[in-house]
Amino acid sequence: MLSATHLRTKKKCPLFGQLLSSGYPNVSTHFKKKPTSMTEQKTELAFLKSSRKRRIAAFFIDHLIMTFLMVSIVFIALGPNFMDENNPSKIMTTMLFVMIPGFLLYFAKDSLKGISAGKWIMGIMVRDENSQNKIPSFGRIFLRNLFIIIWPIEFIVLATNDQKKRLGDKLAKTIVVKNPNEPTKLPRVLALIGVGIAFFVFVFFTAGNAMKNSDAYKVATKEIEINKEIIAETGGIKGYGMMPTGNVSISNEQGQAQFEIKVLGNKKDLNVSVYLEKEPNGEWKLIEMQK
Repeated sequence: MLSATHLRTKKKCPLFGQLLSSGYPNVSTHFKKKPTSMTEQKTELAFLKSSRKRRIAAFFIDHLIMTFLMVSIVFIALGPNFMDENNPSKIMTTMLFVMIPGFLLYFAKDSLKGISAGKWIMGIMVRDENSQNKIPSFGRIFLRNLFIIIWPIEFIVLATNDQKKRLGDKLAKTIVVKNPNEPTKLPRVLALIGVGIAFFVFVFFTAGNAMKNSDAYKVATKEIEINKEIIAETGGIKGYGMMPTGNVSISNEQGQAQFEIKVLGNKKDLNVSVYLEKEPNGEWKLIEMQK
């Protein structure tokens, strides 16, 4: 039996090789390991910084999507006959009415869990630089994206900064990291392809429809239909190509228009170039036609 005096003396522990303090030793204090949970290890490994290539690609995807949305709404708001509009201030007012909310939406594009459409496709996300488990507040994300206005400077800063940060990241104290829960590659690629196809198809058909609905195009087709040489060469006109090319410009009620129109004939098709002009308070008049 050990005496109380013997228990109070310092003694080297044969198991751990450390001196135990007098009295009853607090083993949990002396041999407490540094906490390194599996969750901490996973977080540290998973939240790797995004590459610059992924960030730039995500930017262009977001830009394409937002441009698609704003252009779509502008075309719808202006109507199919906007090319004949003689009031530039009305066009500008309509565009501003659409573009201002569009830009506000653009600046808030990462507010849903720190992920925009482009970042979802590229598998990256925005996080707080001091706590990568934390999503930055809406105000910080909005502030961060305000700097997209000076995107050429932002690209230079991102390309040269050692921490892969642009000015918006520095001011808002954010960081862009890889998304550990990113979806598989196939749906992201399909989404990217779908957005691209939708954008170009919409612009193609909307611009073509607007051009066909313009007064200048209607005058051009009427002049083609009464041209005897074209009727003889085509064997009779059946119709016109789906998408005319060209442009219509109107300023102070004075306009110029140029079209390349494919004429579908019974015997053969022809490509016809038409140039028209319009005087103030006047009608469109044919100036030149070439086959």
